[in-house]
Amino acid sequence: MTQHDTTLSPMAELSQNVAQPFERARAMPKSVYTSDDFLQAELDHVFRQDWFCVTRADALANPGDYTTLDLAGQPIMVIRDRDGQLRAQSNVCLHRMSTLLEGSGNTRSIVCPYHAWTYNLDGRLRGAPAMTLNESFCKDAYALPQVRCEEWLGWVMVTLNPAAPPVAEQLSGVRDLIDDFGMENYTQTFFETHRWDTNWKVLAENFMESYHLPVCHAGTIGGLSKLEEMVCPPGEPAFNYHWIYKEPHFTLANAHPSNTRLKGDRRRMTFLLAIYPSMLITLTPGYFWYLSLHPHGVGQVDIRFGGGMSPDFVNDAQAQSHFEAVKKLLDDVNVEDRGCTEKVYRGLCSDVAAPGHLSHLERPNYDFACYLNDRINPAD
Repeated sequence: MTQHDTTLSPMAELSQNVAQPFERARAMPKSVYTSDDFLQAELDHVFRQDWFCVTRADALANPGDYTTLDLAGQPIMVIRDRDGQLRAQSNVCLHRMSTLLEGSGNTRSIVCPYHAWTYNLDGRLRGAPAMTLNESFCKDAYALPQVRCEEWLGWVMVTLNPAAPPVAEQLSGVRDLIDDFGMENYTQTFFETHRWDTNWKVLAENFMESYHLPVCHAGTIGGLSKLEEMVCPPGEPAFNYHWIYKEPHFTLANAHPSNTRLKGDRRRMTFLLAIYPSMLITLTPGYFWYLSLHPHGVGQVDIRFGGGMSPDFVNDAQAQSHFEAVKKLLDDVNVEDRGCTEKVYRGLCSDVAAPGHLSHLERPNYDFACYLNDRINPAD
């Protein structure tokens, strides 16, 4: 069988693809990006099973702060209750099953927009109008189903899988890698949601490799990173990573003069962390930004996009100008990435498209393919 054999299922094509060692590896088959069957397998075996990044904990700092999301078709809210606890719970009313909250914000209670059934922040039903004549109704019997939620290094993580290992255990290697950056102390200064016309894996892979920086990002950060300085080690079971060095004149990507934690080259080191399935973090000594991706069909991706500053720069006298400079830079970078990744998706839908061999700078993409294969084809 060849890589063009159309008799293979997308799952089998992926299995065949990752059977090659990295030194001979090709990009993933185009069917894994375009097949509805493969997407359903991802929802069942990836997004319903693994941890998903929602936002930063400091974005939900006060009682009643909330954000909402759909995870593998399940409407979820994450909210800080009156005791200061972060909790994730179903975002579906227990009466006629309307969704409850929308977007992000702050609320004193959770009120259904359909019949005004009202819940406390912890999900317990507080009140239900005009229910006194139903003899079997008992308010105390109603509470929104809870979803597993953990805070890790400042991130809010949720999972639909009761058996998933704790985040800190699963990602202990990430902490070992970047502990001296103090990522848990970085402050989120913006958060947005977007939808792009590309498959979620195209955007994930775009983040995982810096091979494209000099070309795709020629107008922004491309000239600040050198291909010969990029290091792409083999990934770990739950994540992959690589790092690049930023030029000293890119002030915000270098350690602040008051930062005594980072030493030597780590003062100008940018880590690109891809935490499976779809949490993508760029971490520099001065700022961070992230994407949390979820498929919206095969041809679109829903993006949770946020970022902010390290405490050294937050407390700097020039803090506001730093915020503005980082946000403008990231917006410009996103315009470039959107153009590149939407072109890739249009291209891979072509009848004659075929995956080429990977560069040594695309090692994280190969590791990502192996992770997906382990989830989709666990018997391999």
